Amino acid sequence: MGRHPPLRPFAAGDVWAVTADEANAFDSWAIEAIGVPQPVLIENAGRAAAAVLHGLAPTGRVVGVVGAGNNGGDTLVALRTLAAWGRGVCALLVADRPEADPLLHGWPIEVVGDRALDDDGWRALLAGADAVLDGILGTGARGAPRARQAEAIERVNRDGRRVFAIDVPSGIDASTGGVPGAAIRADVTVSFGAPKVGALVHPARALVGRQVVVEIGFPPLAAHAARVRVITPAWARARFPVRDTDTHKNAVGRVLVVGGRVGMAGAAILAGRGAFRAGAGMVRICSVAENREPIQAAIPEALFVDASDQAALIDAIAASDALAVGPGLGTDDHAEKTLAAVLAASATPTVLDADALNLVARPGAVDLTAVARSRPLLITPHPGEMARLRGGEADLADDRIALARAAADRFGCVVLLKGAPSVVAEAGGIVSVDTQSSSDLAVAGMGDVLAGVCAGLMAQGLDPSGAASVGLYLSGRAARLAGRGASLTPSDVVRCLPDARTENGEARTAFGLPFVTFDADPAT
Repeated sequence: MGRHPPLRPFAAGDVWAVTADEANAFDSWAIEAIGVPQPVLIENAGRAAAAVLHGLAPTGRVVGVVGAGNNGGDTLVALRTLAAWGRGVCALLVADRPEADPLLHGWPIEVVGDRALDDDGWRALLAGADAVLDGILGTGARGAPRARQAEAIERVNRDGRRVFAIDVPSGIDASTGGVPGAAIRADVTVSFGAPKVGALVHPARALVGRQVVVEIGFPPLAAHAARVRVITPAWARARFPVRDTDTHKNAVGRVLVVGGRVGMAGAAILAGRGAFRAGAGMVRICSVAENREPIQAAIPEALFVDASDQAALIDAIAASDALAVGPGLGTDDHAEKTLAAVLAASATPTVLDADALNLVARPGAVDLTAVARSRPLLITPHPGEMARLRGGEADLADDRIALARAAADRFGCVVLLKGAPSVVAEAGGIVSVDTQSSSDLAVAGMGDVLAGVCAGLMAQGLDPSGAASVGLYLSGRAARLAGRGASLTPSDVVRCLPDARTENGEARTAFGLPFVTFDADPAT
């Protein structure tokens, strides 16, 4: 039986993500400045959440775990709506709210207070549910949940029912993705207006499940109101380079890959293949003479440049539209001299990756800010390389969006910080978050392919930010289309890049609901 292509994230338009503070400020602005009544927003949110839950879990009893804030109000509206549709429901209060809450509109819904339940009562109540609505804590929560809420979270997680979280899973930090204490493990998260930044990054991302964003009556979320973009299929496809019908190989993007010390020809080969599959019309690979035979045998389409021939290297740079420097380059004296020669030769748009970044990070080495002033520049560090660029140790617990943004501002270039998810930061600008990354990509050589893809896109005219974002989408989508799971290799990604680029049609949401504006499967 053949594999079906994995679903792509659906997006009705450009998707911007917001921090907790941005969400709260936008909510207040909509209510106070625009005049959108808060009860209308709560009503729309609750009814939309009910529709999503009913679409994915159309039968059975629903227990809503209700907190004190607006999330609790949204949950009550959702329960009331489900009851009106004939579903069995129960509201479990884990905060001081009136049992006859006005949001229930007089519907005779079972309401139970958590303090009236012992262990057996908790188990019996949850055992009777086919789905649980998590409305304990919302985007405004800070720090670890208090004991009462933490107990409810832990009981829901232990029970193992299908969980639908309201806006964000209770207990996560909606801005940073931190999980400071107990947190709900959701199967589906229904977010209002826009996804929350913290739900897009780890460790919280692993708790979000399928993320569904619904429109509830907010005014348009203008780009200036948010600084984090979600890379969606439609956004990426709109930026794919398009060739003129009357063209030739020198006019559709020429890439020079500089890398591959002795024994590391494979890194340069993968980068070269990535550049070709991204659409470049010509690829040159500059490497040590010992690598000529393996490189030309593996990628006969590419032209070979001997790294010891400085004149040939300068000519190759002059004949290129973009450079990918670093895959397998090494960090010895020869590599250092090669990097210096490349950076001094021209102002060609450049991707610095792998060993090039390790060389730049050395004290007294190349001034990265000066390089960024001289050309369009993209750097593609993983967390360890980022730590070296910053002059410190790797800290995987850092807020990776803030980390990438700070590096972009410091060096004055575009930063693609690799990881799960990878993010792209512009100096003084926005950060774009990948939707296709997964743990399957945690394989040696993936970064080489990505560097080549980004250089190939830059050679075709994309700016560094666009090339990095589109490159992430194409590489991640190719990995999913390959369908190899943990057996994925970089060569699988290269093989499927044309399929990712030529994939027909737009992604669709499985819901027949026009107010669903974003729908993304859980990351693997």
